[in-house]
Amino acid sequence: MLVPISACLFAMWHDVRTREIPDSVPLVLSLAAVAATWTGWIHGAWLPLVAGGVLGFLVVLPFTLSGGIGGGDLKLVAALGLWLGPPVLFQTLFWTALAGLGCAVIAKVRKQKDFAYVPAITVGLLVAVVFPSLLPGLIAELRLIL
Repeated sequence: MLVPISACLFAMWHDVRTREIPDSVPLVLSLAAVAATWTGWIHGAWLPLVAGGVLGFLVVLPFTLSGGIGGGDLKLVAALGLWLGPPVLFQTLFWTALAGLGCAVIAKVRKQKDFAYVPAITVGLLVAVVFPSLLPGLIAELRLIL
């Protein structure tokens, strides 16, 4: 997971400074995911790679089309989907949404019109990777309550 985390940290540095993500970041992350899948380092099969990339793109696309987040964020999430596959991608997106809510509240308090979203994506990725059983455990607890 060092590769996607490093890519997100690099993208975050750029996004916070310039509100843009260099196209090279999702490109390199995508190529690295393909190479890692080819060599059997991740996934071991092509279906999780393709499914993760497509799902990452499709889930974030409506938010990009509505102007909520930028195209660089869309490309980064799609590239992360290639690397992570659907299960970890969905966990990442869940935690990203919560972190994004926190960023939005901070931006509102500071009276900012917009804010960099890659910090939320990075936090989402880190929570999903460092605490992989957190979301499934939360869902299990909610099932007991409901």
